[in-house]
Amino acid sequence: MKQLSHKAIVLLQSLIATPSFSKEEFATADIIAAFLENEKIKTHRKKNNIWAFNKTFNSSLPTLLLNSHHDTVKPGNDWTKKPFDPIISEEKLFGLGSNDAGGALVSLLATFLHFNEKEIPFNLIFAASAEEEISGKAGIESILSELGKIDAAIIGEPTQMNLAIAEKGLLVLDCISIGKTGHAAREEGENAIYKAMKDIVWFQTFKFSKISKWLGEIKMSVTVIEGGKQHNVIPEKCSFTVDIRVTDEYALEEILEIVKQNVDCEVTPRSVRLKSSFISENHPLVISGKNIGRNLYGSPTLSDQALIPFPSIKIGPGNSARSHTADEFIFIEEIEEGIKLYIELLENYQKEILTSTQKLEIGNH
Repeated sequence: MKQLSHKAIVLLQSLIATPSFSKEEFATADIIAAFLENEKIKTHRKKNNIWAFNKTFNSSLPTLLLNSHHDTVKPGNDWTKKPFDPIISEEKLFGLGSNDAGGALVSLLATFLHFNEKEIPFNLIFAASAEEEISGKAGIESILSELGKIDAAIIGEPTQMNLAIAEKGLLVLDCISIGKTGHAAREEGENAIYKAMKDIVWFQTFKFSKISKWLGEIKMSVTVIEGGKQHNVIPEKCSFTVDIRVTDEYALEEILEIVKQNVDCEVTPRSVRLKSSFISENHPLVISGKNIGRNLYGSPTLSDQALIPFPSIKIGPGNSARSHTADEFIFIEEIEEGIKLYIELLENYQKEILTSTQKLEIGNH
């Protein structure tokens, strides 16, 4: 275990030292590919996504995906440390992407190495994906067809090694209210800003009837607004943007239809790709997590879970509160614990798979 942890930490330091902003992850993709090849593992690549199949891969077995991302956001101006200087101080590894999601990425990779040559009742695929921070189309979504049938996934994100079994989706709406120009000094024109205000109040106050057990209520926030050109002209156009965090109780298309039925403005969704996710509490992965003492929760933050069409859990070392913050860091101990708990999770998953298979065989007899 110590050797695995050492390899993971050294790899993470190398990744931190290499800028990997979304759509610019080619250098870190090279590093990950070289690391796998040095371990005598055949790698596959599409743009900046890297993946590998375990040595004992058998197409007749169920397949589990281990996935995390290697892109990062850009550092803010309030950093007091150098974002690409992976220093270790007070048992913390500092650097951009250390917590989100480098710690999870290298811990999952170490876990993949641990099981790579073992005879286990399921296949493993490790995938280091690109463009997660911008939900880009050249990320995990672009390689799913290359991976074959996948039965479940572990998505590595900083969750303090607790299990997110549900995650909110995202629907971003661009809205336009149309009025008619006129002189502000006279009673003429139709003020588009006033029309927009009416719809904005609806977005602020409307409550959806169905509430998710794990994710609570849908949250709608008006985040951008623009209207008018000069003080003495009634504005004929007012545009605003709405950020909607969707739960597993509604499909994105269903939310969009409800909105259109209740507002007067023109509504255009930027995408209907980023869906909410949920995995049953009776799924073998969830049972395995509970067996090793992990807490279950619903996550308000978006990840690659939104783009995969099969059951998944989100779990990883680190703390989401540190993501996208100045002087980002992860504790060395968190990486070591992450590897240990990922291995325990898969060992329990193995037991659940074998138990399910035995029950099926008994039932068939």
